[in-house]
Amino acid sequence: MSAKTDPVGRETAPSRERLPSCETLPSRRHLPSRTPTTVLDVVVPVYNEEAALGPCVRRLHAFLTRHFPYGFRITVADNASRDRTQEVARELVREFDSVSLTRLEEKGRGRALRTVWAASDAPVRAYMDVDLSTDLNALLPLVAPLISGHSDVATGTRLASGSRVVRGPKREVLSRGYNLLLRGSLAARFSDAQCGFKAVRGEVADRLLPLVQDNGWFFDTELLVLAERAGLRVHEVPVDWVDDPDSRVDILRTVTDDLKGVWRVGRALAGGALPLDRLRRPFGDDPRDRGLADVPGGLPRQLIGFCLVGALSTLLYLGLYSLLRQGLGAQSANAAALLLSALGNTAANRRLTFGVRGRERAVRHQAQGLLVFGVGLALTSGSLAALHTAAAGAPRSAELAVLVCANLAATVLRFLLFRAWVFGRRTERREPQERDPQDRRDPQEPSAAGHSSRG
Repeated sequence: MSAKTDPVGRETAPSRERLPSCETLPSRRHLPSRTPTTVLDVVVPVYNEEAALGPCVRRLHAFLTRHFPYGFRITVADNASRDRTQEVARELVREFDSVSLTRLEEKGRGRALRTVWAASDAPVRAYMDVDLSTDLNALLPLVAPLISGHSDVATGTRLASGSRVVRGPKREVLSRGYNLLLRGSLAARFSDAQCGFKAVRGEVADRLLPLVQDNGWFFDTELLVLAERAGLRVHEVPVDWVDDPDSRVDILRTVTDDLKGVWRVGRALAGGALPLDRLRRPFGDDPRDRGLADVPGGLPRQLIGFCLVGALSTLLYLGLYSLLRQGLGAQSANAAALLLSALGNTAANRRLTFGVRGRERAVRHQAQGLLVFGVGLALTSGSLAALHTAAAGAPRSAELAVLVCANLAATVLRFLLFRAWVFGRRTERREPQERDPQDRRDPQEPSAAGHSSRG
């Protein structure tokens, strides 16, 4: 449970976390420059940081006041500190109207970010480490794609070619090794998971946070992985970063927790246990795009995935056929082997090739896959029958060669049927949605970029 304070330091009741809607996310919209309320909520999670907190907040407040053209708020998330951190934070709340305090009685950076972000009403929510290792000049490039409506999540990266980083070799090796692990195990495409410099659009946070389980340091990684897997747009910003020599992170424990998190998230993604479809965006905001139910997956990627699954399925089929042929006739062994491998092939292509997650319509897909299996059975059975008619008593090697050729032909047909029929996305014409009121202003009206009230 957390408590929040108002600008004069009084604690208020904790905000109730908003429940995610079952509908998909709407199209991204730019935030108008005349927005009178708080646009950016920057969270600074702290634990026993009585010395660093004051300089951090004052420097951040001065930077935002000079350079950020929207209303902002700085929220100190006191993570169960046992020193004078809470007293320092209350002094800052009294000093600045745009600084607030949230006090948590349990440790965990992920828990602090989830609590503040879930309770915030700002359309853009960010966080940064209290040591300000990341140069603040990267803050505006971080949040600009979110304000403009171009991206859903933004993160700083210390591993891009444009980044400038000062840190020891131990942390450099650990960081690069961890991100290589993420690419190999979770197919992550971002370059730096643990940079303490991230932002997310408010409507995305409301849907994404309930899916993120970690309350510690793995929170960042899980957030980015789920966002990518849901098809959200993740924007990376190269940063200038100087290592904090006073860092108190327990590296061994953090590595252990991260490996457990990678295993947990990988298992959940493989099992389709996460409702990531709720996070999908429409294709675009152009009126011409509103008739599209979804964007079909890329043909080259689907072909590669289908070929890999097909190769493994063929090996499974041949192994099963050779095993069953010892006690069954050729036609019976072929039918049984093809049936078992077809069930596995449909399930693998559903998840890996065509990106269908969850259990919805899984039975229907398997039933359609069995019909496709029937086509393959007809081709292979017909090929065997032709072989035995042409050469009675043909050896097993000839049977296998004929089956391989027949399966190649069946594979091409199976891919076309999977793509166009079984897993093909239906295009449903939708009525054009009414434009958002914020888009109705006179095109001749100039947009103001001046400072708004600081929330």
